[in-house]
Amino acid sequence: MSLHPMIAALRKHKSGVVLIAMQIALTLAIVCNAVFIIYSRVEKVNRPTGMDESNLILVSQQWVGAPSGDDPASIQKLDELQREDIEALRAMPDVVSVTPSNSLPLLDSSWNGSVATKPGSDLIKGDARSTYYFGDENFLKTLGLQLVAGRNFTAGDVTNKGFRDPAEPSLVMVTKELADKLFPQGAVGKAMYLDGGTKPTTIVGVVARLQVPSNGTWASTFVWNSTIEPLRLNANYSRYAVRTKPGRMDAVMHAIPGALYGVNPMRVLDDDSVKSFGAIRADAYRADIGMAALMGVVCLILLAVTAAGIVGLTSFWVGQRHRQIGVRRALGARKIDIRHYFQLENLLIAGGGAVVGIALAIGLNRALIQYFEMTTMPFWYVLVGLATVLVLGQLAVLVPAMRAANVPPVVATRTV
Repeated sequence: MSLHPMIAALRKHKSGVVLIAMQIALTLAIVCNAVFIIYSRVEKVNRPTGMDESNLILVSQQWVGAPSGDDPASIQKLDELQREDIEALRAMPDVVSVTPSNSLPLLDSSWNGSVATKPGSDLIKGDARSTYYFGDENFLKTLGLQLVAGRNFTAGDVTNKGFRDPAEPSLVMVTKELADKLFPQGAVGKAMYLDGGTKPTTIVGVVARLQVPSNGTWASTFVWNSTIEPLRLNANYSRYAVRTKPGRMDAVMHAIPGALYGVNPMRVLDDDSVKSFGAIRADAYRADIGMAALMGVVCLILLAVTAAGIVGLTSFWVGQRHRQIGVRRALGARKIDIRHYFQLENLLIAGGGAVVGIALAIGLNRALIQYFEMTTMPFWYVLVGLATVLVLGQLAVLVPAMRAANVPPVVATRTV
């Protein structure tokens, strides 16, 4: 089939050709980047935290009238209040384990700093960024973390300090990601330094994985760099992680306020004070799920509009060329020849639009990287997008092309 008469015919319909080609180009550029955003969001939502997330509850509360100073007496009083709460929660019949904790993964409330292998390192950069978790000897059991090297904390390792106390722990546990970065040959027994300090802190254990509390892009460079300190943090508020027996989480959640009020009624517990980790995960990723859904809808609408535009324009051209199609049929053209003509014509238009679309897709990704902290889109997304718009064009043109193929040869003589 010669391309010269086809190109000559397209030149007579420049506006329609340019319109469809640009529509295909924009669709390719937007769909490629939208699918990449969807994949990035889905990958982010599905990444594991490192914990056993089932049957896990977070309790957040604040005492009323509790000491607010940093003097030893105030800190001792706050620590007594916290230990009373912990004992009351552990005494509940369906509770397996309890630990005080300043935060949990995805909670978006964190203590962050830097760690280094040498004393006096840069306070901001250090050797690695890290999030600090505080907990007692039940921290690993309550969160369901996997110890892969060294040992867990003992009750004798656990200390307490005031909220503003800058004291550094003598020993910690770290995640494998952080351990491998600091000490590739093995981290257990090695000393590291926190936040540019000069006091050594010994690594006694390594856990497989523990995600940092923040899921924002600013924390993406150290998402698995967690440091666990054997510490009860004393302030006028506290948080407790609670693990329940399987199937008893809802019952425990309803019973926790009564148990804590029974110990000390001078506290604040609102509707968000007792939350399952499932609810924390849902809250943390609500925006990402919404973005993925929105991008999916945008992709479907763009593809549908593009397909409708191809169908409409091709149908219009078929109506204009009825007599020419009849002449070709009268001269011996088969139905499949007519159909292939319109399919090849569409392929030329879609191909031209796709070339422009590839450039637009790459340019749009660069703009997203610059202004919205996106990562570079792999080129295979563009190739898949290219194949998608070409196949879409062929499917969209199929019905008008089959209608054109059914034009009888007698049409050629109707106006003679």
